[in-house]
Amino acid sequence: MKDASRERQSDRPDPRGDKDALGGGNAFRRIRRRGCTYCSDETLTIDYKDPQGLRYFVTDRGKIVPRRISGACAKHQRSITLAVKRARNIALLPFTSND
Repeated sequence: MKDASRERQSDRPDPRGDKDALGGGNAFRRIRRRGCTYCSDETLTIDYKDPQGLRYFVTDRGKIVPRRISGACAKHQRSITLAVKRARNIALLPFTSND
């Protein structure tokens, strides 16, 4: 009788999510982070008057790309955000896409 109850419990899905055969369960892969391009190259500057340089940090919908995607450090991400907002206000970058 006890053997049957053990079998039923093992058939239940794991409440912590699906785990693979190796015992993992984390769906996210560890990706090696790039260093900040502005920290590594001192000659690069963040300028709101350079829309081509800021296009990398804006999606096609007009959103500012987050740090984890762009690879910028916190200090430079703040200045990128400020530069994008300034470029939008003087119409060098669009606020949204033209869909």
